[in-house]
Amino acid sequence: MTARILSIAGSDSGGGAGVQADIKTISALGGHAMTAVTAVTVQNTREVSAVHLVPPDVVTAQIRAVIDDIGVDAIKIGMLGSADTVTAVADALAGVRVPIVLDPVMIASSGADLADDEAVGALIETLLPLASVVTPNAPELSVLTQTEIDDDADVLLAAQELLNLGPRAVLAKGGHLDGGQITDWLVTRHGHQAFSGSRIATPHNHGSGCTLAAALACSLGQGMLLPEAVARARQFVRLSLLNAPGLGRGIGPMGQQQVVNDHTALAPVLNQITVPALDYAASVDFYRRLGLRLIVDSPADFYARFEAGNGVTLSIHGNDGVAGEAIVYLESLRLDAWVAELQAAGLVFDQLPQDEAWLWREARLRDPAGNRICLYAAGEARRFPPWRV
Repeated sequence: MTARILSIAGSDSGGGAGVQADIKTISALGGHAMTAVTAVTVQNTREVSAVHLVPPDVVTAQIRAVIDDIGVDAIKIGMLGSADTVTAVADALAGVRVPIVLDPVMIASSGADLADDEAVGALIETLLPLASVVTPNAPELSVLTQTEIDDDADVLLAAQELLNLGPRAVLAKGGHLDGGQITDWLVTRHGHQAFSGSRIATPHNHGSGCTLAAALACSLGQGMLLPEAVARARQFVRLSLLNAPGLGRGIGPMGQQQVVNDHTALAPVLNQITVPALDYAASVDFYRRLGLRLIVDSPADFYARFEAGNGVTLSIHGNDGVAGEAIVYLESLRLDAWVAELQAAGLVFDQLPQDEAWLWREARLRDPAGNRICLYAAGEARRFPPWRV
């Protein structure tokens, strides 16, 4: 059954954040997006010029309308805007028993304030105890815990302090800190776990917090465990950043709608094929003429990779004058567990999962006809490797 995900958040007229980002994210990840709009904002990539709050009773009416008829499997809460709305939403969700992801939105990417002190106080008192996981960035974490945050150690300590205020888990985001590496901390009452990755240099990151929280809610609503859901949500954000369309003259929107055939899917995805080649230049020219985009060009290794319009990739590989074999690639979010299940079912592997120099984790086997099959996980390294053309 399709997971039903409710986004309770503001509307962004520029389409980069808020319910617009949530709808794109939830849809891309295979969920059904529903909304309870809390505010109408007048904004673009450069500024928020006006905010019109939706009356609290209308917000809660939206919540009840969709839950009573369609049902809900997870909820994402974003911008609420006022203490009255915070309290009304908390009352409406008091009896709801599904994962709730709370993104404590306080400041827009452009710098505009989206919550006052009274709203923040109400959020701490009423919504934090209802949250399955709360996802503050460093400035939001600082406000919620009244602590100064300068580095990763401060983030972890503040996240542990926030946990004491009632949520079942905290995902504290480190993207606002300086440095080439970004570390997010998942803190629960059972311990903590770091999720790190290199910073993606782009001005087009509007809605990254909304996207992460929506992806996390969708993943939890689809039945994933929290650490797996965090990893999937972070990967979706990174791919959305890499796919940003470059719109606007300020902090532009991300490209959630362009995350295609990547390992954010729950089921295995057929998204890569390698075919043998005899003449490197001739093969590269042939596939470019077909309309595929060359994204890896390594003649010294006799290897090239192309991208089709739907995100599927195709590679050529071989030695000049010597043909190899074709390889079909199936990507999975849960590669190691999948391989273990297949082994238990009697399949024999030529290679168990291992990390390769080209940043893919691969396991290899053959089908009954002898065709080579690669089960793997590559994430952004498939379409966006460091050496992408």
